[in-house]
Amino acid sequence: MQNTLLQYEKVISRCREIFENKTKDYGTSWRVMRPKSITDQLYIKAQRIQNIENSGKKLIDEDVDVEFVGIINYALIGLILLEMAQEKRSDLSEQEALALYDKKVAEVKSLMMAKNHDYGEAWRSMRISSFTDLILMKILRIKQIEDNNGKTLISEGIEAGYADIINYAVFALIKLAETED
Repeated sequence: MQNTLLQYEKVISRCREIFENKTKDYGTSWRVMRPKSITDQLYIKAQRIQNIENSGKKLIDEDVDVEFVGIINYALIGLILLEMAQEKRSDLSEQEALALYDKKVAEVKSLMMAKNHDYGEAWRSMRISSFTDLILMKILRIKQIEDNNGKTLISEGIEAGYADIINYAVFALIKLAETED
């Protein structure tokens, strides 16, 4: 578990650095996005990964790890947007954005640690393509919940779906890094 925490933090550190730099470049322009748009952006990225996994070819000179990073950051943005749903202002300072990012990471990491304990690090035996499929499934579930105006009968909500997506993408990046070592 200790190794998992170090690997998790290394992946998140990479994602946060990209988030921070994009915030410096673009500000928090993502604040104008509705959660449904975030879900669609997640879908596009996960679909590209699955297409590359299935075909073995890519025409854009970006590896799938870049898409997994994008999935993590967009899902974190989704969590932030859901938390700030009642706030009308369209921009945040860089410090506010990073503080919210860090808060959501801490929540998602805590969930990962609890699940990782209970499941005995079963993710380490999984294939990267399974993480891709699970991410796509979670995205489709979120889309259905959004189409139902956020209402569920028995299922976890959108926030739980985003959190699982983040953790699956982190696990995929850890496994990708291990295959490169």
